[in-house]
Amino acid sequence: MDKQKILIVDDEDDVLSVLEKGLTGKGYLVATASNGKDAIMLANSKQPDLILLDILMPDMDGTEVAGKLREDPMTKDIPVMFLTCLYTKGEERENRSTIGNNLMVAKPYDMEELLVGIEKVI
Repeated sequence: MDKQKILIVDDEDDVLSVLEKGLTGKGYLVATASNGKDAIMLANSKQPDLILLDILMPDMDGTEVAGKLREDPMTKDIPVMFLTCLYTKGEERENRSTIGNNLMVAKPYDMEELLVGIEKVI
């Protein structure tokens, strides 16, 4: 079986680094982007199995990126998980809230919980 590909999009380098290291250590192929424009370009070229997408980013926020991905036939079916500090861990446990059909994961996230969520999505 081919390794599953995950695109991580966050404007904070430390978040990208920790997630990339953790996910590659679990056998995923990982690409990273630090802004929405690069995320859209990489989603088209890499065709990831999942996109982990920060909501609060300069220039183009995560919801705008997700909207553009949904408009493109090449990327419209790629699942998105939002990583955000706009949502608390308590709200996450109570609601398993979503934006559109995209699961939201509260920051700070627990890597093991995040991995369980990833496996459910892909």
